[in-house]
This record gives sequence, C-alpha cells and structure tokens, in this order.
Amino acid sequence: MRNHIGLIMIALYCGAFVSCKKEKSSTTGWNYNDEKWGSFEVAEAQPQETGPNLVYVAGGTFSMGQTEQDVTFEADAMPRKTTVSSFYMDETEVKNLDYREYLHWIGRVFIDYPQVYEQALPDTLVWRDPLAYNEPFVRYYFRHPAYQNYPVVGVSWVQAAKYCEWRTDRVNEYILIREKIIEKNPDQMNEENFNTEAYLSEQYDPVTKRPIKNPSGEERRVRMEDGILLPEYRLPTEAEWEYAALALPGNAVYENVNTRRMYPWNGYTHRMEEGKYKGKFRANFQRGAGDLQGVASDLNDQGAIPTPVVSYWPNEFGLYNMAGNVSE
Repeated sequence: MRNHIGLIMIALYCGAFVSCKKEKSSTTGWNYNDEKWGSFEVAEAQPQETGPNLVYVAGGTFSMGQTEQDVTFEADAMPRKTTVSSFYMDETEVKNLDYREYLHWIGRVFIDYPQVYEQALPDTLVWRDPLAYNEPFVRYYFRHPAYQNYPVVGVSWVQAAKYCEWRTDRVNEYILIREKIIEKNPDQMNEENFNTEAYLSEQYDPVTKRPIKNPSGEERRVRMEDGILLPEYRLPTEAEWEYAALALPGNAVYENVNTRRMYPWNGYTHRMEEGKYKGKFRANFQRGAGDLQGVASDLNDQGAIPTPVVSYWPNEFGLYNMAGNVSE
C-alpha cells in the first residue's frame, strides 16, 4: 500500500511540474501565452457545448437517393454513396412558440424597420384548400396557445435561413451573459443589437462585465478562438437531412449497412409491427383520400393536422418526426 501511495504522489508531482512549463510551438519553439514571447494566445481545447434542443448526429457513409421504385423513370435521385460529417440537429421541428419568440424580438428591436417583421411572418394561407373549411387554422393555428407546441408552417426557405441567423445571435448572446462577460441589454434597438459577427468585428460594443485578458494583462472581448461562442446555426444540406432521417447506425454490422430503409424505421409499413402498440401508426400520415386520423372510436395517428413536435417515437438519432407531420 505504501508503494502505491508513493507512486501516486510522484505522478501528481510530475503532473504539477509539467503543467508549470509553458506550452511551445512545434514549428518555432516559441512559448504560447507568454508575454515575453510575443503573447500569442492558445486556448485550451475542450468539448464544444451543445446548444439548446440540439442532438448530436454522428457522421458516416450511407447510400443516398431513392429507396422506392422509380415509377416515372425520372432518374433524379439515383442511389449513390455519400459521406456526411458529424453535425448537430434540432431534436424536434421548430414550434409555433419558438417562431413567435423570434417575431417578438425583431418587432421589439427593429422599431424603425417594420418591414423586417412583416417579411418574417409565416404564410397562414397555406391552410386554405379547395372545398375544405380550414379558416379556423388560418386564424388560430399560429397564434392560439393551444397550438404553441405544434410545428410552425408556412415558412419559406429564406425565412427559415433568417431564423437560423437570429438564433445564432441569441444563443451566443445568452452564453456571454451566462458567463458574466457582458451585461444584459433589453433596450437594443435597430442596428444597435447583438450580432455575433458584429461583436467579433468590434462593430457592436456591449457593456462588458468581465472582459477576457490576454497574457499581457490587457482587456479584450471574446474571440472565436476562445471556444466560448458556438458556430452558426444553419439549415441542413440535402445529404445531412436524408442521413439524419434514415438513422441507419442501428442497421450497421461492423462497417457495413446491408439493408436500406424507406422510413426512419425498419420495415415497409407505417405501423408498429409488434409490442403493445402493434398496429399503431409510427408517424402522422394520411391513410387515404379523406382519412387523416382514423375513426372516432379508435383514432390512430390522432393527427388530422400536424401533431405536437414531441409525438410518436424518435428515430435512432433521437430525432422526432423525421417522416410525416410537416413536409420539410
């Protein structure tokens, strides 16, 4: 026992001794983070923080393209092997509540530019359909609290991209406030609002609470090299979306995936094939012309319209509604 304790103490002593030495450049030999050697700063590498509501999707190779017979012979989605790098994706679809928060922010901040708010409004007229009475959804689906956890609809690609930009800025602003680096500023207005790129390029100057200090003791703002801010949010690529939706890791045998999927689950049916939920729909589908949810005595998917974002079962990446519900 004494020998073990002695070895542990020696190891700790050596570790402490090594940690006191300045890390050096492998190409020049100059010290990092040393005022006497140029003050070049190198932050300690650490795992990236996971943003709110995000799920890690481990990248890999998969067969991208059509999974069903090409009946019309269009040949516009020929299967091909594709590699996707690891990325993060929202666990759920964006809710009405999330998008209303976005509208509230831009309406409160861009006071002199009302067109910014107007251009961000979703198109609620997407509910209108010939010979259908969907006017209640036109009026209430986006605004009524009963639907606040339902997925937002009627948002264009451009609007979705703008939402991603806004979310990047709000998440990074929150991180800086949480870390007590900057003060909260609820009075932001027009051009004077926190924007990640504007902050990094020193075009926006928030009230600093606890500035970062360089090796010389000089105060500075946070930089991307510090590993505090998150990378920008964006829409997934076609390959990323298809890879995340199929969620094939569970079908892998060693390095091979020998079976393909038509849906985010195994099998060729929309229903659960076993267990206590046998026969229940796995997602929100239209079963046929005029049949959106089944009969009243035994509603199946319970979704005449989109269902709440946390509905049914997530796929093997932990992502909800990657088939059915809202057509992305």
